[in-house]
Amino acid sequence: MLIFLDIDGVMVPSKSWERPELLTDGFPAFSAKATTILKSLISEDTTVLLTTSHKSRFTFQQWKRIFASRGIQLQTLKVLENNTRNLSRKDEILQWFTLNVISEDFLIIDDDKSLNALPIYLKSNLILTKPMIGLVDNDLEVYRSVQSRGLLAV
Repeated sequence: MLIFLDIDGVMVPSKSWERPELLTDGFPAFSAKATTILKSLISEDTTVLLTTSHKSRFTFQQWKRIFASRGIQLQTLKVLENNTRNLSRKDEILQWFTLNVISEDFLIIDDDKSLNALPIYLKSNLILTKPMIGLVDNDLEVYRSVQSRGLLAV
């Protein structure tokens, strides 16, 4: 499976009144709930593709260490190309699908409301989180519901 993963509003709740706890690597701690849920989605054949706006802030190896230090072991981690054209998240993902052909199931996990305008074949694989809460159990239920209906496919 391929997981398009945002960080802010997904792994790190975005609470304007509260500064997130920074770990020694200089990146915020992930929510314990979000970490548990993401770990439940990841298997040996899962590829995580970072879509976060922080994607170019760290090297590939630093990202691997960031996830590992938060208890998430990733076999395959990729980073969406730098957004030099300042595209919306929706357009970044659409561009990626235009340039890449995949034959595996995929999920898009993000809090960006522009993704509501994705074409249905992409939106049906979207977990749209609430930014101040992040990835929570209810989102996993949505994933399982989509999966059981056979909608989680390319």
